[in-house]
Amino acid sequence: MAAAGERLILAFDFGTRRIGVAVGNELIHSARELEPLPAQDGIPDWAQVTRLVDEWRPDLFVVGLPINMDGSESEMSTRARKFGKRLYGRYGKPCELVDERGSTREAKAIAREQGHRGNYREEGIDGLAAVLILEGWFAGREGLPGGRHSHT
Repeated sequence: MAAAGERLILAFDFGTRRIGVAVGNELIHSARELEPLPAQDGIPDWAQVTRLVDEWRPDLFVVGLPINMDGSESEMSTRARKFGKRLYGRYGKPCELVDERGSTREAKAIAREQGHRGNYREEGIDGLAAVLILEGWFAGREGLPGGRHSHT
């Protein structure tokens, strides 16, 4: 297990059809998107998740918590929490939840700037959203605005 400040992190943007994934290094605050995981009603193919965990050997999971703009939780936030608990239960690695308000909107804006045509079902932005979630987590560790998180 790497020391705090030097951990490798897998971040997830939970969704019912796709789960965005990003990998990041806490030491250099780098984050890059990986191939999203297909999901059936929010449930991934756990064999694919295991392959990711085996390949990257993360020290920590970060899961975006979709909170309503007024700060209240939704059915999706309950499901994202459950996904985080399952990650912890299956792989025994700590999991932190990050308030991801605005990350999908920000990901769509970035994608549009890069020439995205707006068909998000065909060309997902889940990986980009996972990168933004992880960058928000890094910012929170540094005490910068945009980083609010809790532990499962």
